[in-house]
Amino acid sequence: MTTRASAVLATMGMLGTLVLLALAAHGQQADADATIRFAAIDVFIETAEPLAAWQFELGERGGAMTVVGVENGESAAFATAPYYDLDAVAQGAADRIIVADFSTGGGASLPVGDTRIATVHVRLQGARAPDYELRLIAAGDTEGRPIDAAIRLSAQ
Repeated sequence: MTTRASAVLATMGMLGTLVLLALAAHGQQADADATIRFAAIDVFIETAEPLAAWQFELGERGGAMTVVGVENGESAAFATAPYYDLDAVAQGAADRIIVADFSTGGGASLPVGDTRIATVHVRLQGARAPDYELRLIAAGDTEGRPIDAAIRLSAQ
């Protein structure tokens, strides 16, 4: 075999190795992207005044989240499931969600302090940690007036 032929074979061997390494790396990335897991996200509002109505928006900055369900929180004032786009959730199209609820009960039955108002169940795709984005849209009293409130989440 000539020196030129040997060089060509060596170059082809190195190219083949590079192609195999690239395919293996792509396969590992595809496996990481294919990872699916589920999480429950508890949403809390803290206020010094009785909370009669609230609305929040939840998303995930990386686009890896799909909402699969929403349930009520711990206060008897909000005993039923809150309001949200049930059709979008049922169709698997809720990559972000706006959730709201209100109570017509009196001040004594309304929560004050740190209260879990909802639990959002999500499907996450990919191996990376989710980067949730939670925004309080509104918090109000029994007269519909805005009240000072802080919102936070706890992912399980």
